[in-house]
Amino acid sequence: MRKILTVLGARPQFIKASVVSHAIAQTSGLTEVVLHTGQHFDANMSAVFFEELGMNKPDHFLGIHGGTHGAMTGRMLDAIEQVLLVERPSAVLVYGDTNSTLAGALAAVKLHVPVAHVEAGLRSFNMAMPEEVNRILTDRISRWLFTPTQAAAEHLRREGAAPRGIVEVGDVMYDVALHHGRRVRHDGGAMARLGLAQKCYVLATVHRAENTDDPQRLAAIVDALQATAHQLPVVWPLHPRTRAVLQQAGRLESLAHHVHLIEPVGYLDMVQLEKYAALIATDSGGVQKEAFFHQVPCVTLRDETEWVELLKSGWNRLAPPTDAESVAAAIGAALGSRGAAVQPYGSGDAAQRIARGLADDLARL
Repeated sequence: MRKILTVLGARPQFIKASVVSHAIAQTSGLTEVVLHTGQHFDANMSAVFFEELGMNKPDHFLGIHGGTHGAMTGRMLDAIEQVLLVERPSAVLVYGDTNSTLAGALAAVKLHVPVAHVEAGLRSFNMAMPEEVNRILTDRISRWLFTPTQAAAEHLRREGAAPRGIVEVGDVMYDVALHHGRRVRHDGGAMARLGLAQKCYVLATVHRAENTDDPQRLAAIVDALQATAHQLPVVWPLHPRTRAVLQQAGRLESLAHHVHLIEPVGYLDMVQLEKYAALIATDSGGVQKEAFFHQVPCVTLRDETEWVELLKSGWNRLAPPTDAESVAAAIGAALGSRGAAVQPYGSGDAAQRIARGLADDLARL
């Protein structure tokens, strides 16, 4: 029996892992141990959160969060190494581009434990983003590069990655959307509590530091969403950092008169709000894809996106928040739109392909 140690640190990573962990559990020859670094401390990650995902609570919890990028990553590296020395896994599995991702990969490779990277090959080509640094370094030291798209695989080939390590499996978030999307309906849940009708509201999420820490960009987003609220109700689950910044700027109270400002919601409530929205405005990489999976038009409040195929197909459009007028215009133009009939993220079996690939390769080591 080969042991996989999975390192997770953020709520979106647990959501992705829910389908991969299930596939690992169903695959002969594999067992899994889950480690949570604690990077994103989220009060909504309660027992109910794990029950909604059909997951057990992590086997190891490090409780490491806060501080500078270097300090956080260093503390994680030390703590993860201690767990690896005890667990002695056959492979370490990491997701995405967080500090937890890089720390898990570095700790493993220093101990000569092979690394599997889910969502390998994604590139924004913006080295000012900590996530870009994390994903490039993690790719460089991983044995298995499980890519979500053809474009991601091509990035790795251009960078000189070993061809045998590049495995185009599709996007595990598509697996997640198919599985959990079937579980929600438009009646009940958050929509009922907020009095929302399907396809008659805009969902907004804003959490990236490039927006929350820049007063001009955040003001452009706030003003654009207030303008949009004159046309359709706007629902905005507020990230704690975003709420604190808005409060400090004196914008929170007036914004609440125009927009449904709510606390972060549970996982299935978020799936419901995404699935039945008329449009999603976000700076989240994951939410852009989830919008597409539910066939909802999306406006991305950033200067660039890793998911260029959604721009090309017309399901997503960039609206850099330099001024409120351009953001509001992008939202207005996207309402009611539909993109091309494309399927760039695989067939919804990425999790099974990852588990099977690991099992087959580890059996030969």
